[in-house]
Amino acid sequence: MKKKILKVIGAVLLLIVVVLIAAPFFLEAKIGDIIKNNVNNNVNATLDFSDADLSLFSSFPNAEVSLRKVSLINKAPFEGDTLFAADEVALNMGIMQLFKGADEPISITSLDIDKALLHIKVDVDENANYDIAKANGAEDTAESQTTDGFSFNMESYEIKNAKVLYDDYATGIHLEVLEMNHAGTGDLSLETSELDTKTQALVSFEMDSTNYLNKNTVKLDALIGIDLSQNKYSFLKNEALVNQLPLVFDGFVKVNEDHQEVDISFKTPSSDFKNFLAVIPAEYSKNIENVKTTGNFTVTGNFEGVVDEAHIPKFDIKINSDNASFKYPDLPKAVRNVFIDVNVSNKSGIAEDTYIDIRKLSFIIDEDKFNMTSKITELLGNTKVNAHVDGRMNLANISKAYPIPANLDLKGMLNADITTAFDMVSIEKKQYENTKTQGKLNVRGFEYKSDEIPNTVQINSVAMNFNPGTVNLTELNGKTGQTDFNATGTINNLLGFMFNNEKVEGNFDLKSNVFALNDFRAAEDETKAETKTSQQQSNTNGEKIKIPSFLDANINATANTVLYDNLALKSVNGSLRIKDETATLNNMTSSLFDGKVAFNGKVTTKNDTPTFSMNLGLDQLQIGETFKALELFKVLAPVAQIIKGKLSSNIELSGNLKDDFTPDLLSLSGDVLANILTREISAEKAPILSALDGKLDFIDLKQLNLKELKTKLSFKDGLVSVKPFTINYKDIAINVDGGHTFDQKMNYKATLQVPAKYLGTEINNLIAKIDEKELESLTIPVTANIGGMYNSPQVTTDFTSGVKDLTSQLVEIQKQKLINQGKDKVKDVLSDVLSANSGKDSTKKDNTVKEVLGGILGNKSKKDTTIVKDSTNAKNDATKETAKKILGGLFGKKKDTVKKKEN
Repeated sequence: MKKKILKVIGAVLLLIVVVLIAAPFFLEAKIGDIIKNNVNNNVNATLDFSDADLSLFSSFPNAEVSLRKVSLINKAPFEGDTLFAADEVALNMGIMQLFKGADEPISITSLDIDKALLHIKVDVDENANYDIAKANGAEDTAESQTTDGFSFNMESYEIKNAKVLYDDYATGIHLEVLEMNHAGTGDLSLETSELDTKTQALVSFEMDSTNYLNKNTVKLDALIGIDLSQNKYSFLKNEALVNQLPLVFDGFVKVNEDHQEVDISFKTPSSDFKNFLAVIPAEYSKNIENVKTTGNFTVTGNFEGVVDEAHIPKFDIKINSDNASFKYPDLPKAVRNVFIDVNVSNKSGIAEDTYIDIRKLSFIIDEDKFNMTSKITELLGNTKVNAHVDGRMNLANISKAYPIPANLDLKGMLNADITTAFDMVSIEKKQYENTKTQGKLNVRGFEYKSDEIPNTVQINSVAMNFNPGTVNLTELNGKTGQTDFNATGTINNLLGFMFNNEKVEGNFDLKSNVFALNDFRAAEDETKAETKTSQQQSNTNGEKIKIPSFLDANINATANTVLYDNLALKSVNGSLRIKDETATLNNMTSSLFDGKVAFNGKVTTKNDTPTFSMNLGLDQLQIGETFKALELFKVLAPVAQIIKGKLSSNIELSGNLKDDFTPDLLSLSGDVLANILTREISAEKAPILSALDGKLDFIDLKQLNLKELKTKLSFKDGLVSVKPFTINYKDIAINVDGGHTFDQKMNYKATLQVPAKYLGTEINNLIAKIDEKELESLTIPVTANIGGMYNSPQVTTDFTSGVKDLTSQLVEIQKQKLINQGKDKVKDVLSDVLSANSGKDSTKKDNTVKEVLGGILGNKSKKDTTIVKDSTNAKNDATKETAKKILGGLFGKKKDTVKKKEN
């Protein structure tokens, strides 16, 4: 019997195990569908997750549903925004909850959320992205739907490593809660219960571009009493830490249908002045447990009233300290006579009526005193500020009394006495005439170090006079690195810069003896540096020059020397317009290489790659020094390195800048119109001259006439094109055109118009034999094609073929000349014959002419034959003789020669 019972029990257990193993495969899809359908049917958003896992073993006798890569995406008017996301959401419930029908609610007993993001937004029209519940008309229908799907009868929940963001664009509020870990335990299925919670996070808070908290550590251990019948939540036992400042809470929050009731009070549990140091972030206050303090510091406050669309709770927070002091054990000086009397209050429940009253804030270090009073009203509306600051402070004493960051090494004497009154609406509208700021501020011997600049900034003196509309900078004298500066001017919107995130607007006069651009290189961000190639890193040394983004200013600049790369610009004058990280240069002039430079253009560092466009006018610059110092000229015209003399040029160019503000040559494009004033060539630097001399032995290119040489270049994408130009060597004109690449690969053609006298004795003898004056100025074109690299040029010419062509032409001219001479002699003989037969009848005269022509031309017509037969033998002999004379004249033979041949 016992064996049968054991078998039955074993079979049941086996069946249970099989069910536990098999059930997840059948129920996972159902659970996923139920969750998605219930949520998506009830909200104006889309819930999705990558997969849903069901486990019956790990949480037995409960079931655990795990959703991975969960997202809840908004629909209009926040289309596509992520309201909620999490790496994993785990729901714990009884196993029997899995077998409920699709219309039955599922009871959740615990909830775990890992790496969640909750991003709440309120736009300028006060639409909230969390308002996603679907409107269904009837109130009872809506109420029933809120209970459909799930019921949270939880016993515990936990949120790990979460991030909560709140952006209210209507009020300018930004809240960040980072690295939040929150857990709670309690039986929420009961009508009244207690929830034990533990919370830790980093909190940042910003309002109207003013940062009030920056990753401040907040801890809260709270025992909360829950009364679900009244929707009332009470603080039973609570302790919070803001940074290291302890606070205890008491009171309740009651949630009603259309508003919430709040009645909460808090205070510091002790009055030790260490409480004040605890408010300061730990990285600045360091180890306060060893700090010696006297006096007190207390914070008390309460919130009371209703919260609805029109009201916030009334509150009153008091912060007080009376004649306190503190001293860090490893620092030589103490901060004494600390008085703090601050009240933050709202007495109406209207947010705009919040105010801060700083009745007194003062302290002493050695004999240096600092005092401040201020009243800030309508804090959440048109904020109004009325403040006064006065004091004298040796800035070096701050680091001797308080542990400021190591890289912030302050020095100098500060004197200030300033009173100001303004409202934020006037500043936002730039109505600075409505503000009232008066007083003086001066600093002597100030020193400042920052990672953003490579050298310490030394301010010898700075003085400002504050007027209702402007701030007059009456003195600013200082130095950093090699650079010295002396500036005066007017700042038009100092309050806008300080409180409204505006750029500094003003007009300044800047004078400098030496101004070195390298002194203003900003250290490059490490993450950006890692993405650069090793070549780029070697070019920039991890630094880049940035035009200040906070400046919107006109600057009239004068400098005796401006150091740029390896150049020293002398006597620099001009105006500079700086706005949006762009510097526009107007009518800038400078001396360089014994000449003058004028330039207009702009440079911008607004994008990742700095760019520039420039129009340069160069007047009488020494060519040798220019090409030695400027890489741009080396690539534009490498052949110009052989020239001694001066250069005048107009250059239009644009392109990218490297991080050290030198041009990226491969990005350049532009035009150059150059006028070279020289009569000398440095032959030892001219491999191209040697190559040409080897091909053209009749010319010495070192003696080229370069007087008033003008040429025009255009360049783009690393290729330089030269507009054809002509130079002279004695009586030889040389036309040059072509181009080269920035890496000095050449493709040029030089066409020389060579006079015949340079072409050898055979050509000159032939010209002398022809004996024509016009041939003395005869030239032939000889083309020299220049390729290869500048330092190893390859030259080919068509000189031989040119000489052959000229010889053929001269032979043809000689032949034609001989023919023309023969024709002239024929005419002379004919003229003699006609003269000898004058007086005879015309018939006989014609017959005589025909006989002569017939003898010469060999005509055989019948008529001519008849005439010849009728003639006497004497006449035939005379005609033959005449013909012989004519033929002899044609071929240039002498009479005696003809006679000898006849004999």
